[in-house]
Amino acid sequence: MKYSLVALALAGLLAGCGQPAEPQSQTTANTEQTAEQAQQSETERLNAWFEQKYEEQLQQSPMQMTFLGRKDRYGEIDDLSIEAEQQQQQWMKQTVDELQAEFEYEQLTDEAKTSYDVWVYQYEQAKRNADFRKYDYVFDQMRGAHTFMPQFLLNFHRVENKEDMDAYISRLGESARALEQLLARAEQQVSEGIRAPRFAYELIIEESEKVITGAPFTEGEDSAFMADVNKKIDALLEQQTIDQQTADALRTQAADVLYKQVMPVYEQIIAFYQSDIENTPEIATGVHRFDGGIEFYNAMLKNYTTTDMTADEIHQLGLQEVERLNNEMLKIKDQVGFEGDLQAFFTFIRTDEQFFYPNNDEGAEMYIEDSKKYLDFINERLPDYFGILPKADLVVKRVEPFREQDGAAQHYYPGTPDGSRPGIYYAHLSDMTAMPKNEMEAIAYHEGNPGHHMQISIAQELQSVPEFRTQAGFTVYSEGWGLYAEQLAKEMGAYQNPYSDFGRLITEIWRAVRLVVDTGMHAKGWTEEDAVKYFEKYTPIAEGAVRSEVRRYLVMPGQATAYKIGMIKILELREKAKQQLGEKFDIRGFHDTVLGGGALPLHILERRVDQWIASQQA
Repeated sequence: MKYSLVALALAGLLAGCGQPAEPQSQTTANTEQTAEQAQQSETERLNAWFEQKYEEQLQQSPMQMTFLGRKDRYGEIDDLSIEAEQQQQQWMKQTVDELQAEFEYEQLTDEAKTSYDVWVYQYEQAKRNADFRKYDYVFDQMRGAHTFMPQFLLNFHRVENKEDMDAYISRLGESARALEQLLARAEQQVSEGIRAPRFAYELIIEESEKVITGAPFTEGEDSAFMADVNKKIDALLEQQTIDQQTADALRTQAADVLYKQVMPVYEQIIAFYQSDIENTPEIATGVHRFDGGIEFYNAMLKNYTTTDMTADEIHQLGLQEVERLNNEMLKIKDQVGFEGDLQAFFTFIRTDEQFFYPNNDEGAEMYIEDSKKYLDFINERLPDYFGILPKADLVVKRVEPFREQDGAAQHYYPGTPDGSRPGIYYAHLSDMTAMPKNEMEAIAYHEGNPGHHMQISIAQELQSVPEFRTQAGFTVYSEGWGLYAEQLAKEMGAYQNPYSDFGRLITEIWRAVRLVVDTGMHAKGWTEEDAVKYFEKYTPIAEGAVRSEVRRYLVMPGQATAYKIGMIKILELREKAKQQLGEKFDIRGFHDTVLGGGALPLHILERRVDQWIASQQA
């Protein structure tokens, strides 16, 4: 039932009729206690509601439950049709209506108000995105389900017994169904004139062909799918969980599903994109070319930054940051005694052998091992800067061959909340000339600790907020934190080699350039080549990595703007806290405040920091 503080206070006064009047201070204390009890009661009721609704939401996604380490609906893959998406959105609307009707916002604790606001914000965000659904490429070289499905099964579907393997085989067939649903959506999208750039088509075809190369699809070594099937079955045999006859039967079943269900849908994807590639523009540019494309881009900027910043404002911010960071680069160039201008120094950084590992598998392994050493170094210093530390382990791995791309960006996949699966820092290492040594330290801190692994693991391990908050995702927050972590690592004693510190500046200016080229391509008519030239003018990043980056921005409009905007906001909030708290400012308390509530839109994060500042002042 709904109730108000006024009603509760009145009930308290009536209950006291006929009794001697209490001193004013005691009356006030009683009123405050009653108010606090009401607040706690409403908050507990709300949190119980969130647990119920989040469980309902999870049950709509077997894959999300697998990510969380659960085995509910373990043999299923999500329904990826538009109809299912619309049903989920309608469900979300109903929950928001119920939330607003059933709970008194002003009677909630600050943390509960944040939960309330985040739930509503996520719905509003999903509704806005759905309004522009037709513009979001169904398949591309970055987020396509043609590579995600095998990655999901290989890395996230745990097999501990025969039932789990049965579920795995079931999911092979289910993944074929889901890909068929997505292909139907892609065909509809193309019929409305929305096509990804030609390079995306070429990579979709190439990646799909890799997935169905090898046994049981073709002669030769096992495909990635079949190799994983055999690996998981061999492990069950070794553990004596199954016998040889059962193992043979499982292998036959898996190969049959792969050949009869999985291969045909991949062949359909390949055929569709081969048949339509001639209709793609030869010169790649942004979404402004579509009718309604600018409106879509503005919606994506709001989605990824959680602000109302316009494309022009973001573009201008990028220009300013590029200039500032170029000046910082000049200082390091002079520090190491390099004779020549910044462009000459860029050429030196891009080409000198000292900055690269051998371009082979041995060099890739050296990259992995040295990344681990950097992470070991920073891990020892974390307690001086954080009160809350992650419990989950972190591993560093090379990207699987079927989705590895020359020069593509490193990335992170979270572990499970219970720690049974560690977080994974993935690196694309097929072209070591695009993975320079001087940048790897900053990237390790961004993807690992104190970056994504720390931020996401802490969020997943939180006990003080409803579970849905532990899984909330806002790019501007998570990527802003990752970029902030790169700079924080310098304060923690990292980058002892000036070239590594220059690498840190490279990765930061990389994100500043993104503000310029993302808005340039999607709102100002820049082409892929315009963006590549701008990148090469202001950074020493290898050409292969630059082109991979630019192509990423072209298929993910707005996403790349979140990093710098988020970092700047976190730094602004830290400076605000320092100014207002003076000697009371504690870096550990600030970091625990930022990380201790999970991912948040920036305006809610600012409110949280303001509340912390007020509590420290009190």
